[in-house]
Amino acid sequence: MGLPRYNIPMGFPACGEIENYLHRHIPLSAAMGVSVVEAAADGVVIGAPFEPNLNHQDTVFGGSASAVAILAAWTLVNFRLRKHGINGRVVIHRNRMHYEKPILARFLARTEPTPDDEWEWFLGVYRRMGKSRVRIRCVLECDGERVARMDGHFVALK
Repeated sequence: MGLPRYNIPMGFPACGEIENYLHRHIPLSAAMGVSVVEAAADGVVIGAPFEPNLNHQDTVFGGSASAVAILAAWTLVNFRLRKHGINGRVVIHRNRMHYEKPILARFLARTEPTPDDEWEWFLGVYRRMGKSRVRIRCVLECDGERVARMDGHFVALK
């Protein structure tokens, strides 16, 4: 039995389309109340409300914060590939979270810019080898303050 193919539109769809895709194909994103705030080939911002992501300390659960950062980065890589006509499979290889402050309200995960030469290398290796890896960084913000950051490596596979 083969792996299911993603049916993600080529190019960079509107925020609502991306959000619908995430909610349908990654059910955790719907349960967490994830919303796509901004989406472009150079950056993604994903938000999540406070209440469904609470822990026993009345702060956002670290796993929720990590999941939102991963979703933002995953979305960027997926749609960056599709912008170039590539319908590969994107998975997280590894990530590291750095929690700086408790998250006490709605929060955002904002991908940081990845230099063009890194994208070019990533796409070139993918086209030659059928797989490639790229590093994506995210900053998590709450009430305009940085509260955490993620450093993640994502792999694209044919």
